[in-house]
Amino acid sequence: MDWEAVIGLEVHVQLNTNTKIFCGCRNEFGAEPNTNVCPVCLGFPGVLPVFNQKVLEYAIKVGLALNCRIAGYTKFDRKNYFYPDLPKAYQISQYDMPIATEGWIEIDTENGPKKIGIKRVHMEEDAGKLIHGEGASYVDYNRAGVPLLEIVSQPDISSPEEAYEYLTTLKQIVQYLGVSDCDMEKGSLRCDANVSVRRRGEGKLGTKTEIKNLNSFKGVKSALEYEIRRQISALESGETIQQETRLWDANKGITQSMRSKEEAHDYRYFPEPDLLPIKVDSSTIESLRSELPEMPKARRRRLVEEYKITEYDAKVLCLEKEFADYFEETARLVKNPKKCANLMISILAEQLNQRGISVKDLAVSPEQLSELVNLWDEGKINNLVVKQVLEEMIETGKPAGAIVEEKGLAQVSDEGMLEGLARETIEKNPKVVQDYRSGKKNAVMFLVGQVMKATRGKANPQKVRQLLERLLEEGVG
Repeated sequence: MDWEAVIGLEVHVQLNTNTKIFCGCRNEFGAEPNTNVCPVCLGFPGVLPVFNQKVLEYAIKVGLALNCRIAGYTKFDRKNYFYPDLPKAYQISQYDMPIATEGWIEIDTENGPKKIGIKRVHMEEDAGKLIHGEGASYVDYNRAGVPLLEIVSQPDISSPEEAYEYLTTLKQIVQYLGVSDCDMEKGSLRCDANVSVRRRGEGKLGTKTEIKNLNSFKGVKSALEYEIRRQISALESGETIQQETRLWDANKGITQSMRSKEEAHDYRYFPEPDLLPIKVDSSTIESLRSELPEMPKARRRRLVEEYKITEYDAKVLCLEKEFADYFEETARLVKNPKKCANLMISILAEQLNQRGISVKDLAVSPEQLSELVNLWDEGKINNLVVKQVLEEMIETGKPAGAIVEEKGLAQVSDEGMLEGLARETIEKNPKVVQDYRSGKKNAVMFLVGQVMKATRGKANPQKVRQLLERLLEEGVG
């Protein structure tokens, strides 16, 4: 390919403090409109902000986890613009002295690990939310004053796939810290993308566009793929790229021009006069560093070593901290952690997705799941039955052993009985036997299916196949 993309991402993370950043209003999602508000977050004249210390602690922890340099001296600034969702007509943010700078995170790519630079992490307050109805628009100020961190990457991302991996990795780190749920549906994590293209090998950056209205990581990936194609096509046709902000239309799968950058506001930043600058001493930084949990990459390596599972399994298990916690609690109680990983990654994850719940909402405890894993590992139930039993456990809360006994799901292991069924199946299917002996070895799977049907799915399919193949080779039928 003659072209390469240059991508930088701006991610806003909503912090899960109990109260807002500059007042005592509750910081919660889903409350009735304009119920979590006060004169401070509504911008009444004469009121003064009071900084929430917990926001600073969370910001420093995020900065440390992203390998940033934490500022010993930082301040807030006013970002001035007028919009209906901004009650003060300015946003308290940080401009030239952010809390954290010069960091990096490592992502996995098809060419191996790659470091993506973090330009800055800064604290700011959120604006309100516009709600558009028929013939009118309404403003809900519950979100005004909610604490945010803006995390700005360096333009080190080279493809939509790398952007997706970066966002996934960043979300994992923030969730592991426990400072945000990063739920995009609630607006706890929002992303804007800056992208340009240039001829491969050129040092000069191309003209960039900013993409907004990105509501999912897949949406970011799709929007970048479209925008890169659009820019390359335009340049190859002799057109020039305009520096502008574009909106992603997920329904149409295209980006559309919103406004040119030349028309963007001059925010006229100046130091926030109602808040004192903040000094952060090294002892505070080191104290917060000592509180950092095990990070996702370190946990993945440990799970591989401690539980003898594959790197792939460890990566999937560690995507969500609660899921990894649940695995470890269960794995400590089973004889075969690999079996536990397989069950969770395939069968349990599917059940959670179908029900639209997370593992923390699951009524099945690690102790209960470990019983199911052990029954499976000991050969008392087969692969087909595991899913059925787990579904029943989730629906009823009953233990695995009780369900297996009540429904007669124990694996049929009687050699004599299985051989009898295998011989009977071979006798009833001469055409399939002929296919097998003429070289179509996969024909045996039809016979396996017939035996499994006869045992209502309770036989060991591997054992059944071995029996059938032995009998066929011996000339039975």
